[in-house]
Amino acid sequence: MAQRVLVTRPEPGATRTARRLEALGFEPVILPLSETRPLPVARESVPSGATAIAVTSANALRHAPSGLVERLRGLPCHAVGAKTAESARKAGFYSVNEGPGDAAALADMIAIELGKATVAYLCGRVRMPDFERRLGVNGVRVVPIETYDTVALTPAPSFVRQQLGGQPIDAVLVYSARAAAAFGSLMEMHAEADFLMRNARCLCLSGRIASALVGGIRVEVARDPNEDALLALLGDPD
Repeated sequence: MAQRVLVTRPEPGATRTARRLEALGFEPVILPLSETRPLPVARESVPSGATAIAVTSANALRHAPSGLVERLRGLPCHAVGAKTAESARKAGFYSVNEGPGDAAALADMIAIELGKATVAYLCGRVRMPDFERRLGVNGVRVVPIETYDTVALTPAPSFVRQQLGGQPIDAVLVYSARAAAAFGSLMEMHAEADFLMRNARCLCLSGRIASALVGGIRVEVARDPNEDALLALLGDPD
């Protein structure tokens, strides 16, 4: 019997991950524990002296207003990895540089290439400060442009019951600290969810995310902060 894998990431990413899991032979169970919502972006938020764009999340592009993209698309766009780079091209950026898949490594790459420049950073309201701090230390001025927010979800008991289908979950994919906290709340609030997932492995995208999980949960951390490394933790589907 195939492993049942709970996908906690927001849509539309949850459905994309579910398709990947099915192709690998797993049984996906979609239960988003957070969602992304667009934020209003003022025209004056775009710095006049910016010479490049940085993006560490495809959500920042997905929620970016069309007018903002039109103003910025002529600048070189530095994307954290392959999927974000693909999103940038689809959004209409003319010149996209694909990064190594890690935000810290992208910051170092930008600092080496641009020197003391001004970079417009398309990002979310909820984010780790390391990327901006690392660029700042290297003399790069970073101007964040927040295009979306991430909020935790509290699924209704009836929806949780419907998605779980009364069958145990073998593994849980956790993509953010916010989802990790929401997962802990879910286990506390729903006795059935706690029963069906108490023996599941919680597979986390990073150590920071894993640290947000509490209790006697079995936690494993991906070798690299990307979905390929996360799914590699699943092992054999049967």
